[in-house]
Amino acid sequence: MTTPSTHPHEARDRALRAAGIDPQRVPEHVAVIMDGNGRWAKRRGEERVFGHAHGVESVRATVEAALESGVRYLTLYAFSTENWNRPKEEVDALMDLLVKTLVQEAMELASKGVRLRAIGDVGSLPDACQAQLEEVKEGPEGEVHLDLVLALSYSAKWEMVEAIRAMMGDGLAPEDILPSTIDKYLQTADLPDPELMIRTSGEHRISNFMLWQLAYAEFHFTSVLWPDFRKENFFDAIRDFQHRERRFGGLPNAKSS
Repeated sequence: MTTPSTHPHEARDRALRAAGIDPQRVPEHVAVIMDGNGRWAKRRGEERVFGHAHGVESVRATVEAALESGVRYLTLYAFSTENWNRPKEEVDALMDLLVKTLVQEAMELASKGVRLRAIGDVGSLPDACQAQLEEVKEGPEGEVHLDLVLALSYSAKWEMVEAIRAMMGDGLAPEDILPSTIDKYLQTADLPDPELMIRTSGEHRISNFMLWQLAYAEFHFTSVLWPDFRKENFFDAIRDFQHRERRFGGLPNAKSS
């Protein structure tokens, strides 16, 4: 006697419902501002880099939570253009940590169906970082379950300036420029806009992050410092998202205009 086959997502959907999450209303794209590493380290009498290093475990937990909840795109604000103004020792340590993390995590991410991508002024990163990003960008050989997008040397104002320059370089006339045109010239041209933006550490601002793409996103702010952020915190954000009544002012989503 054969047993009827079950849909591969049934077990996940049951687990999500048990956690108070509607599997049919999980945001497709979640963006995260990972904030609070420095304060977390300072409270422990350590240098800021100590917090950055412990934040890697939070990245792992967040990726797992995204996979478990069915999020398709996860963008992490890893390093802004303003971060270059931090002390050289901290920047160098951050870049070294980035390379080591990419080396250590790439194979495991690929085995879970995670494709690693980057947006931002990647050309401004150290050669070792660029080389490692190039090496891992092929992603998994099988089905991709999650695109993990790292925003590196990124700022929304830089992105907009680059988009405007590219449109001018292509000779676009003013009347040809629509919201959908701008979408195509952004770093995120092939990504849906985030529906949910999470910021840790209790700050209530978006710090020059995806200003165009977050136009209709729901914002979730948590006082949890990034190194303490875990799967349940991610699920809290999704539950909060699902309790919102999403309104778009009568306008369609920019991606569909």
